[in-house]
Amino acid sequence: MKRMSLIFKSKANKALDKYEDPRETLDYSYQKQMELLQKVRRGVADVATSRKRVELQMKKLQQEGDKLEGQARKALELGREDLAREALTRRANISAQIGDLNTQYESLQTQEENLVRQSKALEAKVEAFRTQKETIKATYTAAQAQAQIGEAFSGISEEMGDVGMAIQRAQDKTAQLQARASAVDELMASGALDDPSGLAKDDITRQLEALSSGGAVDDQLAKMKLELSGGAGANKELESGKGTSYASKSDEISDADVLKDGGAA
Repeated sequence: MKRMSLIFKSKANKALDKYEDPRETLDYSYQKQMELLQKVRRGVADVATSRKRVELQMKKLQQEGDKLEGQARKALELGREDLAREALTRRANISAQIGDLNTQYESLQTQEENLVRQSKALEAKVEAFRTQKETIKATYTAAQAQAQIGEAFSGISEEMGDVGMAIQRAQDKTAQLQARASAVDELMASGALDDPSGLAKDDITRQLEALSSGGAVDDQLAKMKLELSGGAGANKELESGKGTSYASKSDEISDADVLKDGGAA
């Protein structure tokens, strides 16, 4: 069970590393720090509000105490010592309440000062983290782009690997089609395959046609040579059907004789 747990944790950690983006993690950490800073600021506002309420209560009690003191003086002037005593007693109670509230006021003021100081320190820390976060994000983005460019140039990236495989498949198919076309041409030339259109000719037929066309060319060339030399008897001999024997000897005429006859003409 321990081994299975270790394997599961390692697989999960590897999967998390694959999908984790440090930039997103930094942004999330910054967001949590900002939330904490907002809580501290709200705490400062709450303490300041409580301090202000205590301060208002102290002012109100102080006004009541001053009023009771005035009433006690007036009662003494009228000879009502009992009323003056009651007024002063109430004033003494109010003074005690003011003392308690003053203690609370000083405590709240101290808490407020501490929270303000901590809030400023936390704000400076969050601001420094934000600057560092942006720097790390920019560095990570640049490193990621550089790695992708290097992989693209080296051909080891996934996209370039797919492109290379596609090119290789295209080249293999092209070579296969060329080999197939060459093989079909060879088979048709050897007569192993028939052309359904009837236009294809085997090797023997092509050789016979080449010989025939070569003889016709030789006849025309001999006739032109005789015409240029001005031999009327040779023309009659060609017209009577003896031109074929002369055509068979035309191969013995050199290029120099042809040029000579052409100059005489």
